[in-house]
Amino acid sequence: MPKDFSRTRRVGEQIQREMAQLVQQEIKDPRLGLVTISAVKLSKDMSHANIFFTTLDEEHPIEETLKILEGAAGFLRHELAKRMQLRIVPHIHFKYDESISYGNELSSLINKAMGMENPDNRMSDMDDDDTTTSSDKSGSDE
Repeated sequence: MPKDFSRTRRVGEQIQREMAQLVQQEIKDPRLGLVTISAVKLSKDMSHANIFFTTLDEEHPIEETLKILEGAAGFLRHELAKRMQLRIVPHIHFKYDESISYGNELSSLINKAMGMENPDNRMSDMDDDDTTTSSDKSGSDE
């Protein structure tokens, strides 16, 4: 039975925090937009780390951002070794996290569907208001 807080999970969370700071503060490439480190998956032997990222800028292509991050992977690994006391610092592999964009797409589809549903509901609400006012008027006349 695996532990709830295994060593690989704790180390992965620490790598995520450190990597977020390193990408934000140490990489000075102007082509790199706003990058968020969303998750880190470590191999069981902690020799490889898949680092998932998202971008907040639509103007910077994901492929270019990935190329910049992969180019800086050696530097980031070296800086990570300075900040963390690990016997083996994992090799870094960057991957784009599509779950955020997929979630935004689903959310917009739901909002669009709800927007199409609301005009019908508004019309039925108006019809209900008309019937209550006409019954109220007839009730007050008596």
